Amino acid sequence: MNLNIYAGIKASIKNLNSFEKKLWLISVVIVTLSFLLFKSENFMTLIASLIGVTALIFVAKGDVIGQILTIVFSLLYSLISLGFAYYGEMITYMGMTAPIALLSVITWLKNPYSEKQVKVRTLNTKQYLLLFIVSLFVTWIFYYILVFFTCQFLFFLLLLFFLF
Repeated sequence: MNLNIYAGIKASIKNLNSFEKKLWLISVVIVTLSFLLFKSENFMTLIASLIGVTALIFVAKGDVIGQILTIVFSLLYSLISLGFAYYGEMITYMGMTAPIALLSVITWLKNPYSEKQVKVRTLNTKQYLLLFIVSLFVTWIFYYILVFFTCQFLFFLLLLFFLF
């Protein structure tokens, strides 16, 4: 099974075009140099950042490995956020980003359209209304969680949470 994972990663890297490989390399170099330049000692932030930029490249490419890396990034970033008492960030990544990425992976693997595509569906009016109502409800609950943790910039966190 491990061979399949490595084969999948290798295939995903091979599917990147020249520009995407250069963009990925430049991103990795900038993140690493920033880490070294500012003499950071928390290597988890470096690892999370490298996984994050890698995930972005593959998500932009439409490769399911990007969503898998997003889950790993969310876990690491949540741990880092917890260490700095950034509870809003931690809750957002663990309660929204990671689950959405996990559902994306499951959906992608269960509904292949072709080898490199997944079936796409649009929402109807009833589904948009339900999405809006659920978003309001979850934002309302999130408000009380953030108040409990006495988070700064409460309005902006709630606005971002609602919009995304």
